[in-house]
Amino acid sequence: MGIRHLVAAAAAPVLLLALTGCTATPPAVEPVVVQVGDLQGHTVEVPLDSTLVIQTGNLALDSYSATVADPSIAEFTEGTNAGDFGYYPAVKPKKVGETEVTLTNEDGGIEDVDFTLKVTSQD
Repeated sequence: MGIRHLVAAAAAPVLLLALTGCTATPPAVEPVVVQVGDLQGHTVEVPLDSTLVIQTGNLALDSYSATVADPSIAEFTEGTNAGDFGYYPAVKPKKVGETEVTLTNEDGGIEDVDFTLKVTSQD
């Protein structure tokens, strides 16, 4: 076997390993799911690459709006009700830090829900 064949034979597994590493997907991070009634006055920790999903109980998915005190740390996404399916309201972290969040609901008699969002690093 010539030197070229030895080099090619030795390089093939390394190339295959390198290509395999390129196609690997990062592990999925589960969302943090919390009932809206469990948020009042609490601190909720959410990893940076995750999402806080707020279950609305028996209230409409799209009935809540929110104010995020520091929008550089996180952003609120309203829930939607699209016929046969819908999405709960959510808070998506942008960077590590803490911010206050106030949820409001236009339905009469429902108090604001105030909580602290603590965004943590993935480590």
